[in-house]
Amino acid sequence: MPYTRPHRPLSVARQLLVLQLIVLALVTAAVAGLAVFDERRDSDEATRRTVTSIAETLALSESTVAALRGPDPSAVLQPEVEKIRAATGTDFIVVMAPDRTRFTHPDPALIGKPFEGHVERALAGETSTETYTGSLGPSIRAVVPILDDGRLLGMVSVGVTRERVGEQFTEGLPSLLGVVAVAAVLAALGAAVVNRRLRRQTLGLDPDQLRRLYEHHEAVLGSIGEGLIVFGRRRGGRVRVDVVNEEARRLLWLPEGPITVDQLPKTLRPDGPDDAGEQDEVHVTADRVLVVGRSPVLWDGRRIGTVVTIRDHTELQTALGELDSTRSVAETLRAQAHEYANRLHTIVTLVELGRHDEAVAFTTAELSTSQQLIDRLMAAVHEPALAALLLGKVSEAAQQGVELTVTEDTALGSAGPLSPLELVTVTGNLIDNAIDAARAAATNDETPWVEVTATEENSQLVLRVADSGPGMGPETLSRALNRGYSTKPVNGRPALQRGLGLALVAQVVTRHGGRLRTEPSLAGMLVVEIPLSPDRSAGGAR
Repeated sequence: MPYTRPHRPLSVARQLLVLQLIVLALVTAAVAGLAVFDERRDSDEATRRTVTSIAETLALSESTVAALRGPDPSAVLQPEVEKIRAATGTDFIVVMAPDRTRFTHPDPALIGKPFEGHVERALAGETSTETYTGSLGPSIRAVVPILDDGRLLGMVSVGVTRERVGEQFTEGLPSLLGVVAVAAVLAALGAAVVNRRLRRQTLGLDPDQLRRLYEHHEAVLGSIGEGLIVFGRRRGGRVRVDVVNEEARRLLWLPEGPITVDQLPKTLRPDGPDDAGEQDEVHVTADRVLVVGRSPVLWDGRRIGTVVTIRDHTELQTALGELDSTRSVAETLRAQAHEYANRLHTIVTLVELGRHDEAVAFTTAELSTSQQLIDRLMAAVHEPALAALLLGKVSEAAQQGVELTVTEDTALGSAGPLSPLELVTVTGNLIDNAIDAARAAATNDETPWVEVTATEENSQLVLRVADSGPGMGPETLSRALNRGYSTKPVNGRPALQRGLGLALVAQVVTRHGGRLRTEPSLAGMLVVEIPLSPDRSAGGAR
């Protein structure tokens, strides 16, 4: 069998072009018909005005009145009327008596015979026009009375045959049809331009392909487990939101319907139409930790927008926080085991040397110092998780060469509205940031330090963390709270930088209606204030 090429449906653009051409042909034909009809009507009306004007001029002429008073009106009027008829292009000018007797006619044989047509209105002194079939065939004629001091002397009728009117109309018809043809050509060219633009915009796809493409587009958007936002560009380079899938609406609490750039969180808004951002940025909202990726949308080598993917890492971040806490405790225990092994060797050696008093003094001095700190924290802080965290951070800071002090003002009855995990998140991140800042700013002459205070003041849980670092101003703190930093690995491990830790602190604080601020009198101090539950009274530890 010979190969037959499969039939491909017409594209949307071509279907529209065919439809436009069909409609254009019908409209052009209708317009042409209406134009011809209107032109014919105007031609008839112009002929009526012309014959009426000629007839009225003859009726008012003194020579016409004088000839009708004379003994032989035909001899006087016939030559003059024929000259006027030839000059005006009319087919007949008939001057008649009130009894219809013709005094003039283009055919001299009809002079003296009765006029054919209606003259009743003329006999009554009025001008009338009509289309009537007379001796010369169908014609458009006007009949006007000839009056002398109010007395009817006769009538004059001027007419143009339908044949002559048709000839005049036919002479003007080519120009009319030419105008219609030019308009049709221009309209066809416009339709072709629209077709070319539409074909480019629809990529030459037919309706079935566009329908399938839309269905697949909706199915893909609904099946993606990540949030997806597509930014496009308007005229003038302004950014617009083209696509937002359901997962993105859920993660960002966006309403149904079209979304504008202003409705998105500030940290997700692109800085411009060509803003690519970074891959795997961490953005912290009021209740979620989101990892955001940005990729450019390219078409024919040019950028037409940006695709933003959003992944919810809230649970993963919680697990990582717990893992970091466990790792921190393990590192502290390892360091303490190493230190206690050294001390144990020292004690054994002192005993072997017979210096029992020095061995006892060395042992009890260290135990007394540690026990005093434990007793003080357990008495001042009634939340076991926070007390354990502070004890662990003291040892961890000491291993890093930082002097961490829990001030004597610390007195916290309970965590109030915070869960133990939230309290550990807030306190642990603030202390970790403070230790990093103090170590980074340390010099050989000074020992880096960190001070922690946890109290209840004015029905609020107040947590103050100060360090010997340079601190951060309100603007720097605001940037750190609004947006996390890259999660790209550093030395093979994920680096959760200071900005993310503070953003997580701000997330917890905002959730409970509190605030995180810097202390104006000391830039290196961060203060967390969270309202206690209504049934709690202000005061210290119980």
